[in-house]
Amino acid sequence: MRAHPQIPETRRRALHASRLAPTQLLFRGVEKESLRIRPDGMLADTPHPEALGAPLTHPQITTDFSESQLELITGVHASPEGCIRELTDVHRFVYSALGDEMLWPASMPCMLPDADAIPIGRYGTSNKGMTKTVYRRGLANRYGATMQTISGIHYNFSVSEELLSTLGWMDQDARTDAYFGLIRNFRRYSWLLIYLFGASPAICRSFGSEQQTGLKPFDEGSLHLPWATSLRMGPLGYQSDAQRTLHVSYNSLADYAASIRQALSIHHPPYTRIGVRVDGEYRQLSDTLIQIENEFYGTIRPKRPIHAGERPLTALLERGVGYVEVRCLDLNPYLRVGIDEEQIRFLDTFLLFCLLADSPPDSPEESARMHRNQVLTVQRGREPGIQLETAAGTVALDDWANTLLDACASIAAWLDERTTSSGHAESLSRQRARVADPEQTPSAQLLAAMRQQQMPYFRTVMNQALAHNEWFHAHPLDAEELDAHRATARRSVEERAAIEAADSEPFDVYLQHYLRLP
Repeated sequence: MRAHPQIPETRRRALHASRLAPTQLLFRGVEKESLRIRPDGMLADTPHPEALGAPLTHPQITTDFSESQLELITGVHASPEGCIRELTDVHRFVYSALGDEMLWPASMPCMLPDADAIPIGRYGTSNKGMTKTVYRRGLANRYGATMQTISGIHYNFSVSEELLSTLGWMDQDARTDAYFGLIRNFRRYSWLLIYLFGASPAICRSFGSEQQTGLKPFDEGSLHLPWATSLRMGPLGYQSDAQRTLHVSYNSLADYAASIRQALSIHHPPYTRIGVRVDGEYRQLSDTLIQIENEFYGTIRPKRPIHAGERPLTALLERGVGYVEVRCLDLNPYLRVGIDEEQIRFLDTFLLFCLLADSPPDSPEESARMHRNQVLTVQRGREPGIQLETAAGTVALDDWANTLLDACASIAAWLDERTTSSGHAESLSRQRARVADPEQTPSAQLLAAMRQQQMPYFRTVMNQALAHNEWFHAHPLDAEELDAHRATARRSVEERAAIEAADSEPFDVYLQHYLRLP
């Protein structure tokens, strides 16, 4: 049995009839998380480097959960090459300020200290900065700080308004509906990205024991699953049993907003037991199922750029969906910035397919089936003969993968014809090879390197960290580019100080206003 996703003929004809310029088609940006590490490979316990500016206000360099977890952000780009070029330059600047520290190039973390020694991100004394710190304190109290050190790549993708209009989505309401159709299809098929790009089949034992993780010994320093693809996207990673009690519907913006409002309103007894403000100190922002929208874990999110002080849900409700954020991508430790142009070209092809293909409504039953498919792909995705679930029965993972890749072929060819970035069809062929031979996937390559070199996970990835560190120091920014980055860092510090000086209300009052539901 094979699954047959279909692109309506009217959309296919409209796509191929469009004559838009290459810069008027697709836009993308990357947010890449990386742990800072000491020369011995332990998590750095130093503050965020002053030379990198203020994480609260810097447009390209912030922190994620931990003070030691950088998040590097690109702007919006009309080509994969421009996106990777900016991400590489930001890395160049970061390495210039790290001293003897380095960036850990894999999703599953380096050598970790005890959970209570993992430093939580600090953002200054403003109400906005304190909100970010308390939110992270809540994550540590709810899920544990160790889980929060897992890093990934978020891929932001949008289609130009001109192309959306060409395809028949003429106004913002129609475009919002189109993006929700993309999201529904993405959730159905995102197991394919986990198979193709998963690069976390093993962990360092400092992350957890056999009993804690359910993984199998690889050697005395590593645990793994032999057919795993992306342990980050399974039970070890950003998963929440509490959140799975809630079905979030993506059938419309109204349905999605209602689901998120419910999660922001339900008081969860285990979180109530943690307490919100205890002995004068905030342990979390609230005791609801999620503290803020960003706590909801998912492989993809609808997004809209927010104004100062605005809630993400408010932005969506007032201005509709502007782009989607893909959240299921591992860092590839063999790539200097964790991702490359080839992967971006396939992501663009795949996401455009998800937009164009028929996208029936979702349901709680389908969401449960998609979750099972995701966990199975995470834990056993490269196992020969593995079967995934569809509404009509089971299907072999490789058969379904090839069907999806076949459906993407005409889109890849169109992108090669219409954009300045050729290579979409070539990237598609590369993914076909990975389906035919699972040993070509990043997850298999990492385990093969560990076996061949007889090295544990930590040492194998550490060697990549050292190689990347050497390359970036050998390829610094030129003086003019370095000065520009330093100026941006200085401005971010000034902006943080201005925000702190402008605060006029107590944090309690600010938080009450901020948490008010849209």
